[in-house]
Amino acid sequence: MSDFNLSAPVGANKKKRIVGRGSSSGRGTTAGKGNKGQQSRSGGKVYVGFEGGQMPLYRRIAQRGFSNYWFKKEYTIFNLSQLEAKYADGETVDKESLIKKGLLSKANVLVKVLGDGDLTKKLTVAVDKVSASAKEKIEKLGGTVSVTNE
Repeated sequence: MSDFNLSAPVGANKKKRIVGRGSSSGRGTTAGKGNKGQQSRSGGKVYVGFEGGQMPLYRRIAQRGFSNYWFKKEYTIFNLSQLEAKYADGETVDKESLIKKGLLSKANVLVKVLGDGDLTKKLTVAVDKVSASAKEKIEKLGGTVSVTNE
């Protein structure tokens, strides 16, 4: 027996089920959809929460309170340890440079720098937010921090 005889595990490859091809196929007449009714018809689906015409629960219950969900701001977070690994001494950390270094995928996201890790290089940081500990570590080494969005 060879080590290179590859085969799929049992049950991995199933035969395609062909329906609606006559009664002798075993899946003729109703094609596995049962007898009559909305579910047997083409396009016969109902939306999630549909209760057969009765006023759905999510519309019967009063909407109360306020949700801040729609106004939240999500930041892409970078630690000083990540900046230490990717940036050289004297470089500028901004969205464009983060994209060039492969740390950020899009320019239209908010960026925040956190103070986890050690920094040994002088960097100029120009991002949307910087934590107090990160700001302290950057400025201690002679770098500058400019926050564009507070």
